[in-house]
Amino acid sequence: MNKRVCIIGAGPCGLSQLHAFEEARKQGAEIPELVCFEKQDNWGGLWNYTWRTGLDEHGEPVHGSMYRYLWSNAPKELLEFADYTFDDHFGRAIPSFPPREVLYDYITGRANKNDVARHIQFSTAVRWVEHDGKQFHVTVENLENNDSRTETFDHVVVATGHFSIPKAPYYPGFERFPGRILHSHDFRDAQEFTGKRLLVMGSSYSAEDIALQCRKYGSGPVTITYRSNPMGFKWPEGVEEVPLLERMEGKTAHFSDGSTREIDAIILCTGYQHNFPFMADELKLVTANRLWTDSLYKGVFWIDDPRLMYLGMQDQYYTFTHFDLEAWVARDYMLGRLDMPERTERQRDFDAWRAKEEQLEDAFQDIDFQADHLEDLAAMTDYPEFDIGLTREIFYQWEHHKDENIVTYRDRAGFASPRTGTRSPAHHTDWWHALDDSMATYVEQGAKEKTG
Repeated sequence: MNKRVCIIGAGPCGLSQLHAFEEARKQGAEIPELVCFEKQDNWGGLWNYTWRTGLDEHGEPVHGSMYRYLWSNAPKELLEFADYTFDDHFGRAIPSFPPREVLYDYITGRANKNDVARHIQFSTAVRWVEHDGKQFHVTVENLENNDSRTETFDHVVVATGHFSIPKAPYYPGFERFPGRILHSHDFRDAQEFTGKRLLVMGSSYSAEDIALQCRKYGSGPVTITYRSNPMGFKWPEGVEEVPLLERMEGKTAHFSDGSTREIDAIILCTGYQHNFPFMADELKLVTANRLWTDSLYKGVFWIDDPRLMYLGMQDQYYTFTHFDLEAWVARDYMLGRLDMPERTERQRDFDAWRAKEEQLEDAFQDIDFQADHLEDLAAMTDYPEFDIGLTREIFYQWEHHKDENIVTYRDRAGFASPRTGTRSPAHHTDWWHALDDSMATYVEQGAKEKTG
């Protein structure tokens, strides 16, 4: 096989794609030449934490939106790799809501197991991708020496994610606000806001988590402002939701219900753009953040030319297992194992899924829709079996636990692995009082306390 495959990005999606090919190789398949370009100097994508914001040491936009003290906001059982379980990696059961350092260690543990780093060119930015009707031409730049070159590929897999280019809306008075205004993309340490009165703008996961985290680490009162609907949780003392901000007058925030608050800092948790400036217009994904992404057959294949694939572009409930299934299906197409229907059939399939998506009314229906998508992908490939039905039930429980108490839902235990059935133990410290998020404290201290 003389084909060449370009994989753009070595975050969870890109690593899933490399891993999928390595698993096929171990089973005797002849695989194409794999070349993965990663702009950062290490793998892990968003999980590759950096203190940097704005521009990196090469003058490139910082990719990472990861912050200190981030803990998983869903049970780890929902993102467990089917062929590399948490039991495999840690050698024992661990609690269900790990902090970022633990999850990074898990992700990279599987990548190390198959030595996929040999396919990755780090500190190499993709500048342009175009297609001549037969092959893709990919121009890249080595950020260490500024050398540029163009290489030719038969397939391109875009695995850059969509949580690195922020949406940052303007509101009247921002230009004269005397405090700091930042997007969650640039948020790094909650202790920066100790004692400060915060305005958090948004009504999704980032707003929820950053508001709670800042309060946990000692901020002043936190006001969350929403555009359409409040999140509606039973917030702890010092956190409240109010309708949309209308304007700032100095430090005074004016809201659409006529109320005001005094504010010291503003954090915009206003989402991200799907942004691919390195793709030629006819190859560029343009979509809102939704469960059924525009222009992609099966959520993966560029509908006009399946030789181009995008991974992980959906609004996400499922993450790592979703990326794996997409990568396995993409791999099978590139290996010639998967028949690709004609353009009209691809469109028909796309339209049917889009019609279902447009009928969704709540989070539980969203979960079922994405689980159905995973089952559809699983039926197309040989990804190891895991209990998707169980993951649905865990998602339902998780949603109920958050509604019951947004502060304590991470303290829940007893979730079963959909692969091994192992049930998670309780963490040694409840989340609200667990101020040290290091892996040593989370895993090793927990093990000592349970055996000591």
